Amino acid sequence: MDFFITIFNEALYRPIFNFLIFVYNVIPGRDFGIAIIIVTILLRILLFPLAHKALKSQKALQELQPKIKEMQGKIKNKEEQAKKLLEFYKENKINPFSGCLPILIQLPILIALYRVFLHGLDPSSLDALYPFIQNPGTINPTFLSIIDLSKPNYWLAILAGVSQYIQSKATFQKKDKPGQGMLNSDFSKSMTMSFLYVMPVFLVVISWKLPAGLPLYWVITMLFSWGQQVIVNKGFKKTLSTVDK
Repeated sequence: MDFFITIFNEALYRPIFNFLIFVYNVIPGRDFGIAIIIVTILLRILLFPLAHKALKSQKALQELQPKIKEMQGKIKNKEEQAKKLLEFYKENKINPFSGCLPILIQLPILIALYRVFLHGLDPSSLDALYPFIQNPGTINPTFLSIIDLSKPNYWLAILAGVSQYIQSKATFQKKDKPGQGMLNSDFSKSMTMSFLYVMPVFLVVISWKLPAGLPLYWVITMLFSWGQQVIVNKGFKKTLSTVDK
């Protein structure tokens, strides 16, 4: 276990912590909230190609749900159904599990950031700085001289939930015609309801007691993801309109 903790610290926690302190040192006024926003945006840009590919695959799967449902209705044998479904995914160049990849990548980053916000503001944690990173001595955890990011903030917790809802709403768009899209299968309806309503509420409850730096990170992440989802949705609309013509 100690081996994995060491790997985690050296591969994620320490680099993120050092980068955050570096940004904190160079920005005017040394605003810790602004530093978090900058680091979050840069992390999202770094993960952009991977996340964009996953969103495109997820959107393609959403658009092909009517055909998938039709195929499942025709083939009753479960083994044959699974075989045909895999062939269908291969023909359409879709990885049904690709949507999970950004979540799996984000989870260890979230854990690392949680540790940064929970312990990183302690002056003793600055011992983890690389030799080439300037030690600021003390860290002012305030955002815009108003919000203490080392303590829970109810407004940021609520905003994190709202941003999660907005991003989920962009992901699961209801179709104009009946019988189309992801919303028409029972399983998909259940998943959609979970992402649209359960996840935002869950996020608010969790963020309510966490250091405010974490919901701030989540708000920026969700807004970035929302923008990325809008780009993907527009790309699919153009493709579909071209095909219809």
